[in-house]
Parts: sequence; C-alpha cells; structure tokens
Amino acid sequence: MPPRPRSGICLASAVVAGALLAGTAFADPVAFDYRGICDASGAVALDGDHFAVADDETNTLWIYRRGDPDIVDRLDLSESLKAKPTKEVDLEGTARVGDRIYWIASHSKDKKKRRRFFATDIVAGSPPTLQRPAKYSNDVVKEMIAAPGLAAYDLEDAAARKDPEQEGALNIEGLAATPDGGLLIGFRNPIPQGKALMVPLKNPNKVLKGEKARFGAPVELDLGGKGIRSLERVGADYLIVAGPYNDDGSFALFRWSGASDATPQQIDAATLLTDLHPEALFAVPGTNQVQILSDDGGVMVDGTECKHLEGANEAKKGFRSRVLTFN
Repeated sequence: MPPRPRSGICLASAVVAGALLAGTAFADPVAFDYRGICDASGAVALDGDHFAVADDETNTLWIYRRGDPDIVDRLDLSESLKAKPTKEVDLEGTARVGDRIYWIASHSKDKKKRRRFFATDIVAGSPPTLQRPAKYSNDVVKEMIAAPGLAAYDLEDAAARKDPEQEGALNIEGLAATPDGGLLIGFRNPIPQGKALMVPLKNPNKVLKGEKARFGAPVELDLGGKGIRSLERVGADYLIVAGPYNDDGSFALFRWSGASDATPQQIDAATLLTDLHPEALFAVPGTNQVQILSDDGGVMVDGTECKHLEGANEAKKGFRSRVLTFN
C-alpha cells in the first residue's frame, strides 16, 4: 500500500517558476501522498494551490489541493469524448497554454478509443474547475503519419499492429507548451535508434476548430536510451521524466533547453525516483517548485494491484508524489 500522507507542502516562495531551472540543485524532496485514484498519468497546475490529474484507467479528470490528500472536484469526460466509462481512453499527456489545458491520449494500438486530443478551459474559483470540452479531435496522429519527414518512423504500422509496450510500438505520454503557443508531443515509444522522439504541433487550437494539424520537424533527444514519460516547459527550459518503453527499467530526470541540437542534461535525482513510477510532473506557479507524481496502479495493496481495488478496499487507492524545491 502507498504510504500515508506525511506532511503539508510549503507554497511560500518569492522565486517564480520561470527562473526555476537556472540551476539544477534542489533541496531534499518533500513526500506527500494523495488518495482516491492510483494511476496518476498526467497532471497540470490550475493555480498555486490546485492541480488536475488524469488517471489512465478512467475518463475523469481529478482536482486536488496541494497538501490535502483528498479529491476536491472531478470532471467526467465520458460523454464529451464519446467513450463508455468502463472503456478508458488512456489519457497521458497535458499542457497548459494560458487558461486552456490540452490533453492527449496514448493513441496506442486501440485506435478508436485511444485517439483523443482535446482541451478544457480553467474556470476561476476556489477550487478552480474545468469547463467541459466542446469537441475533440481523433485525427492528430493520422495526420502526423502522413506529414512530410515523419513517414520514416512508421507510426501507422506501430499503432496498428503492436501493443504499446512492445519495442517500436506507438505510445504517447508527454505533452508540453512551446513559447509560440504550440505543443510538443512526447513519445514513450518508439525510441528510434535509442533516441526519444518529440513532434511539434504548431496549431493545437485550430485543430480543435476542425483545421488540419501542422507539424514541425521531429526532434530526437539522447535520454540514455529511454523514452518520454512526462514533459513540462518551465520558464525557458523543459523538464523531462524519461523511462523505458515497457515496465522493465529505471527512470531519470533531464533538463533540456528546447533547442533541437542541444543535449539534455541529466539532473541528479536518482534517489528521488528510485521507488517511484513517475509519469506526471508540473511546475507550481509562483514558486521554485516542481511536483512529480507516481503512477501507482501496479502497487500491490493487500495482495491486489491498486488499480483493481474494489468495494470497501477502494478507500485504499492512492498515489505518491515528490516536491522538488530548486535552489
């Protein structure tokens, strides 16, 4: 069972997130655990006190207050995404541009249900809430497959024939904002020639208005043979959680400048990540903090995987987090 909550999280800081990555040294991480869901697969800050989480086993977005273990609000997307509540669309990546939050599903083998790209808008309040998406797109990867410069990755074959945790399959897990209002789509799989793959999406808002997606040149990053498990723009740089394409391997944390020819720098966070299954991170607005969440669906709780807890045992569901305060 994930450990019980240990302490609150200090939000006081005069340092803004834009300067957070000026150095890579950080204070001892603060551990805090949340209840209600297990599979924290993507997360985004709504304000300095609240964040929204996608659970890849449900079609619901969950809102938490930092330092409070319990869910404060939720948004069921099943109707909006035309998906049955019992048939998850596998939400994985999220990125905020202004007050709009983009979400992307894995787009892995099950094409029909996992090809979802949509946006929710933040509604200010205490807690803030999310406006239900008016529409979604299921054409992003289909158009990516046909885009010039991307055919060599054979994404169509990978999506159609391979399970997401097979080598060379299609599995999206990262999404981050770019300075010009676009997005970077990060792939857990494939990892071509041992390099992590990212594809810029130039016009995300127009895609949701029915226009054809426009893509930039693909970017390949050396993350030590790992793929992208989470991606976040922090000021002028990016933080990347890297991990294996399957569940057999370790995780690492990288800083990247955003330049396609720049080498990502690994941050010494081995102790932080050793016991986690990190799949979500976000910068906390108005602070010099980053919060990393663990997808704990596979953690055994009284002999049962967390994500399969039912009935009275559902109260034992939870996921772990670590807060990094950069010096």
